[in-house]
Amino acid sequence: MDIIFSKHALEQMNRRGISYETAMSVASQPDQMITDDDDATIVICQSIVTEAGVPFLLRVFVNRDKKPNVIVTLYKTTKISKYYESKV
Repeated sequence: MDIIFSKHALEQMNRRGISYETAMSVASQPDQMITDDDDATIVICQSIVTEAGVPFLLRVFVNRDKKPNVIVTLYKTTKISKYYESKV
């Protein structure tokens, strides 16, 4: 799957300390895919990732209507149970 990053996503990746490899892994093979309620063209790809022994949820917002697909933003959170679809 071809995926590119928006300028905003690259800035957020750098600011939040998210590696290119991790972002691409979650975008291309997520644990879960959720449709954004506000915008049906956006799919939220998310996976639980461990960093320095601490689990967090990486959420990658992908516009699948664009060719190639565009990562529009991304962030990580420790509030896994708030966003993850099943109980952890």
